[in-house]
Amino acid sequence: MAEVTVVTHPLVQHKLSIMRDKETSTASFRRLLREISLLLCYEVTRDLELTHKTIETPMEQMEAPTLKGKKLVFASILRAGNGLLEGMLDLVPSARVAHVGLYRDHETLEAVEYYYKAPADLGDRVVVAVDPMLATANSASLAVDKLKRSGAKNLRFLCLLAAPEGIKAFQEAHPDVPIFTAALDSHLNENGYIVPGLGDAGDRMYGTK
Repeated sequence: MAEVTVVTHPLVQHKLSIMRDKETSTASFRRLLREISLLLCYEVTRDLELTHKTIETPMEQMEAPTLKGKKLVFASILRAGNGLLEGMLDLVPSARVAHVGLYRDHETLEAVEYYYKAPADLGDRVVVAVDPMLATANSASLAVDKLKRSGAKNLRFLCLLAAPEGIKAFQEAHPDVPIFTAALDSHLNENGYIVPGLGDAGDRMYGTK
């Protein structure tokens, strides 16, 4: 099975604790999500390949390390994925962006697709799929299925919170895709929400119910 990386950096954990608090405002939640996503992006891109090119510094010529290959793709699982996307683009502004529109049927908990748009050459790029919550993993698994069918080969999945049930289901569906998260929480409740969690990330980010 692919690895699960829990990002335990103190700043990540501190910001996440504030986000969990039900008294945190929509504006603060949105700002913290953007900040924490930048820190998570740092971890998910830690092992990107480097090459070297010749540059001139003010002092002399040198062989300078630069990213190898084509630009990254960040694949946002709509709508809540856009909250992570913004901070990640702050760190990697040249990244390409894919959008996978999914919503969860609240009776069956199954993911339903309504939109998809991605760069044509996914097979030549590192693709990072992003969604704040890995709960049942239905949405995440369907999104990664779609990206693979579009040619993606080098995939990672990044989330804010994950439940053990979601980790298990995602790894069974996509054992080749590593998972990066800020926290592995206790369990899912009867409605498929992560506990202790932070509620519905999309609702808290956009101020909807």
